Formats: sequence, structure tokens, C-alpha cells
Amino acid sequence: MRLVTYRGSIESEARLGLLENDLVIDIWRLGSLHGVDLPARMLDFIDIGPAAVEAVKEFVSRTPKSAFAGLAVPADNVTLLAPIPKPRKNIFGIGLNYVEHVAESSRSLDTSESLPKQPVIFSKPPTSIIASGDAIEHNQGITQQLDWEVELAVVIGRTAKRVSVDRALDYVFGYSVLNDISARDNRRAGQWIYSKGQDTFAPFGPCIVTADSIPDPHNLDLWLTVNGKEKQRSNTRHLLFNIPVLIADISAAITLEPGDIIATGTPAGVGAGRQPQEWLWPGDVVEACVEGIGRLRNPVVAVGEGKP
Repeated sequence: MRLVTYRGSIESEARLGLLENDLVIDIWRLGSLHGVDLPARMLDFIDIGPAAVEAVKEFVSRTPKSAFAGLAVPADNVTLLAPIPKPRKNIFGIGLNYVEHVAESSRSLDTSESLPKQPVIFSKPPTSIIASGDAIEHNQGITQQLDWEVELAVVIGRTAKRVSVDRALDYVFGYSVLNDISARDNRRAGQWIYSKGQDTFAPFGPCIVTADSIPDPHNLDLWLTVNGKEKQRSNTRHLLFNIPVLIADISAAITLEPGDIIATGTPAGVGAGRQPQEWLWPGDVVEACVEGIGRLRNPVVAVGEGKP
């Protein structure tokens, strides 16, 4: 099941929808047709858990095709927002989680050439999230090294505290795509949040695919292009720390809550690791893709007047 947050017009409020066969089915209206009060927003839906997912599946199967005229609109006629436009707390980012990316980072970013013994965790604020189609802001007074990172994003569906590796996938609501935009020259004494947490530095979406629709999240191709030229390509089977390990490790000390997002790390091919190095500039278009989920397409635009 592919869930989206959409807006029918500039003036209308953001609503929760089911993307199916090029239509966006309004979930609140679907529930109302069957006499059930379903949420109109993604986070409220995730809070309910698997019961909400099963209810939507059942209602779609029971709804006559003639009734969809009042429930659905063509996907081309709506604006898709980020699936969770503003998470309740920071995104959990994972650094150095593909072996080849560890190697390229050690050559160009002064990180260790040794493989991490534990997940490397940082965060990106909710204000960094944008939707596919939104612009990535480039302030040339702040950064001259704007970089890309395609990643599989995991969306948590249940409160997870000290979860075991064996049970960790039971806490996943679904999966999405995230582009971990990074200003490489903005790292500060080993701290990454200013480099990675700036406004617009987390393109996210275009949908959340529920966990039941992704049989194996550790066998998904992911790739990224800049101006149509491929820069990254790998598969999630190459994750150094897989999703259960990440969930178990974070939840050992930090409670994960419904709607929390874990960006699982990026493979080799980032701009900093290329020879010569390559960076994003105003006018570029970057596309990040994960098999079975979708594509983020974001232009880069010039903003700001330099450093504060």
C-alpha cells in the first residue's frame, strides 16, 4: 500500500491519501463511506498501527468502482507533499553504513578508513524536510560543497524501547526515499547537524510504502542521478548495519515513536568521493530512487545573501 500526503489545491489543507492505479483515494472519505472515522493525516494514521492499514485494504476491496468518483482524484491533479511534512522529532541519520562509502569518505572527508563497530548516528531537524519537486536551497555564502546521498528511509510504526534485533522489523510501519543533502564544508569539529540539517536538506517521499508491501527491505536497488547522469547505484543488501540492528541500537538508549524516520545511509558515489570532486549548483536537478518505492526529483536553487 502506497500512502501519500496530498493537497488538492494551493488553498486546501494537506490530506492523507492512498495512491493506487494513478488515483489518489482520500482515506478519511473512504472511511466515512463505510461508517468509520479514519484519520485525515499521516501521523494520526501511523499512530493507529496495523489495524488502520488492514481497514483501508478491506474498504478498498468492498467499495464499488462507481463510488470512487467521490473519493479519488487523478494523481496528476494533486500536489504530493512529503509523506510526513513535519515529523514530531529529528530524523535519525546513519553515517558510513555502506563499505564502499566508508572507503571513499576516508579518502575525501577525513573519516576513519576502518569500518565502524557501531552505527554512526546523527540527526536532521524536521525543518529540513521537503517534498519531491520542492527546491533544494543553495546558499553559496555558506557552502561551496553541496552534496547528495540517496537513502532508504524507515518509518517506525510502534513505540520501540530496548527492542531486540529479532523483533525489530515488527516495529516498522513502512519505507520511503530520502536524499541526505550535505554541505561538506559545514562540518564542525566532527559534528554533522549543521552540515546535514539545513533547511531543505532532506527531500523525502514521494510516498510511504507499508511494510507488508516490501517483503525484503534488504534487497532493494537504490540509485541517484544529477542532471540525468547516474552518480550512485547499489542495493540495500550491502548495508553494513541492517535495519533490525539499527532499530535495536537506537532503541537501546532512545525511545523510537510512531512516525520516527531512520535514514539508513548512502552507498558510494557521493560528490565528495568522486575524482575530481563534484558538487551541486543552482540549476542542477537531482533524482533519488529506491526500487519499489519511488523517485524524488528536486531542483537546486540559489538563495540567501551569504553568511549571517
